[in-house]
Amino acid sequence: MTKTRMFGGLWLILITGMAYAKDQPQQVIMWPESGTPVVRFTLGKLKDVASFGNRRTYLVDVTAENLSQKVIPSGAFSIYLFDKNKVRIGEGWLTLNNVGPGQAVKIPVNIDTSGTASSVNIVATRDVPRTISITVNSVPQGASLKVDGNESGTTPKMIQVGTGKHNLEFSKEGYNSGHFPLEVSPSDVSGGSVSYELGTSAHDTIELRDGSVLSGDLQSVSATDVVLRIGGALQRFSRNQVKRISLVEREAPAQ
Repeated sequence: MTKTRMFGGLWLILITGMAYAKDQPQQVIMWPESGTPVVRFTLGKLKDVASFGNRRTYLVDVTAENLSQKVIPSGAFSIYLFDKNKVRIGEGWLTLNNVGPGQAVKIPVNIDTSGTASSVNIVATRDVPRTISITVNSVPQGASLKVDGNESGTTPKMIQVGTGKHNLEFSKEGYNSGHFPLEVSPSDVSGGSVSYELGTSAHDTIELRDGSVLSGDLQSVSATDVVLRIGGALQRFSRNQVKRISLVEREAPAQ
């Protein structure tokens, strides 16, 4: 009779653990926690597949979706299980290999624990390509921008870049072009900015009071008018429209 009761008690513990796991809802975890997400992990319900004393083995189906625009060649992650007191009681592992942009893969993971799981978290244990957003500006604004040789619009521009070294190229009519080396470390987060000042203008510039900047060859300045040659055509502006005039140094005409 005693053995029967002990067996019945053990069976009750198993059923209770399985019912707890069954009630676990799906959980979505973004990696990394800060900055632009690269991988979205969706964890299915924890399945209690075995137990002995306070030792338990859970099975969980993890779907990993690549949210970036680049292939994830490889990556290793640890899955941590915690009890209701937030004490880590178990760990499992999963790896990603050649996951394309927008692709989702489903991976079953076994996790051995020393108690009943209450919550879960995922951390990277090996570098995974990630991207951050950064605002690129120039002085003056409106310069054409290339990132690693690819056209990326005009400044100011928010771009997405991955960990590593990058080359920013700037060009604007009337100004000397230039480039700026940018390096993103694994610890960098989104929200930063860089600004590049283009080289000396090849032409005179006029800044108007409405904020626009015009580049050309200044022809004359009077008490009432400012005349600028732009693209071979003369344009006349009221003196009251002009906020600032910048003149480039020119060689004196040959005698």
